[in-house]
Amino acid sequence: MTHEPEPGPMQILMISDFVCPWCYLGLVEIERVEREWEVEVRHVPYLLDPSTPPEGKPRRPMTRPDDPPTHMELRAEAAGIRFTRGRTWTSNSVLAHEGAEFAQEAGRAREYAREMFRAYFTELEDIGKPEVVVAVGERAGLDGAAWRAALEGKVYRQRVLEAIGWTREAGVTGVPTFVFGDRFALSGAQDAAVFDSVLSRLGARRR
Repeated sequence: MTHEPEPGPMQILMISDFVCPWCYLGLVEIERVEREWEVEVRHVPYLLDPSTPPEGKPRRPMTRPDDPPTHMELRAEAAGIRFTRGRTWTSNSVLAHEGAEFAQEAGRAREYAREMFRAYFTELEDIGKPEVVVAVGERAGLDGAAWRAALEGKVYRQRVLEAIGWTREAGVTGVPTFVFGDRFALSGAQDAAVFDSVLSRLGARRR
């Protein structure tokens, strides 16, 4: 059953982690949703692997250079994303999530998310390092000095940790997860038709 159209933009929470490849694909899809529907999207931090120490940890590459493309790689290529093989380090993403909060307040949330995912999955950068997240923020159009000061002062640390705790308490066990207007949750990097169906049933307006 389709709801009556919402009086204003529908609020969507995108619960994700910058070290999650499917979240990168989910970002591309939610960008399309933002272009075509009257919605407001907010990033909510999540830790895919809470056991990752602040300095990060080694990882073994899942594919070899001569392996055929995986399903995820093929879908990424179709979405204009390049996953570079050979990453040997898993970053702790707390600092990157702090940057997302700073970027949200600066009106550069989507640009920041794009650059952070690209840094990790395409450039194979360690996004657990302060100098890396500051540089990524600058590439996304943030004021580098202000962002560095906020990072060094841990201005957004408690907010991020509380939000991560909230996702756990809410029962989120996988990402990306999208929460539509506090009424419906959708897990996984779904394709366009699924998003459009949910938005239509919930009464969102097309642009």
